[in-house]
Amino acid sequence: MTVNHASVLTKDYFIAYLKLIMNSREYTLIQAKEFAFDFFFKGDMDRYGPSTWLQFEKAIKEIDKTMCKIEMCKLQSSTSS
Repeated sequence: MTVNHASVLTKDYFIAYLKLIMNSREYTLIQAKEFAFDFFFKGDMDRYGPSTWLQFEKAIKEIDKTMCKIEMCKLQSSTSS
């Protein structure tokens, strides 16, 4: 993915990026976050500025929330059977 250093990357950008990492490498969200921090941010959360880092954190929270909802649905359907 190409990065323009002059603009703030969006939450949606990071959602797509993290999902790509998770799917292609079969990583958990935590593993994808660590990979992105090391590979994309080169270990520096200020590499693309604080606004981009905030969007990255928002993306992680949204994916986590979505995954929790999916897991709760799976749990509810297995207990109601």
